[in-house]
Amino acid sequence: MRWAIAMAKLSERCGEVPVGAVVVAEGALVALGCNQPIGTDDPTAHAEIVALRAAARQRGNYRLPGTILYVTVEPCAMCAGAIFQARVAAVVFGAPEPKTGVAGSQLDLFAHRALNPHTEVRGGVLRDACIAQLRHFFQLRRTQRKKRS
Repeated sequence: MRWAIAMAKLSERCGEVPVGAVVVAEGALVALGCNQPIGTDDPTAHAEIVALRAAARQRGNYRLPGTILYVTVEPCAMCAGAIFQARVAAVVFGAPEPKTGVAGSQLDLFAHRALNPHTEVRGGVLRDACIAQLRHFFQLRRTQRKKRS
């Protein structure tokens, strides 16, 4: 998760919402990803999808069985769909996402066995650090908006 937090810091430095993700297999780092939708003009460039794409390229296969995806924020529905398609074995996330999270906050798509018979989920890993990173980012944004007003 610390790698994912480092990737989230990179997102923030690029002006993106600080979300980072990493794909790990058998304890080894496979791929990294950070939020990039603003910089790439790509609404699908969430950290999870960026990391999954990199892992698929690295492995030469769009299926990623046996992998674990670590992400600083609870996945959204789009990212959950990509996780299902990739056959990721487990998702570990830090901060809950009360507005769009689908690993328990708004919905739990991972609990629907008809949709997803293969992905385990564990939330709250380094939760406080992940939440602090997001809060800091949005506090800075609010402060910057007030200065412009």
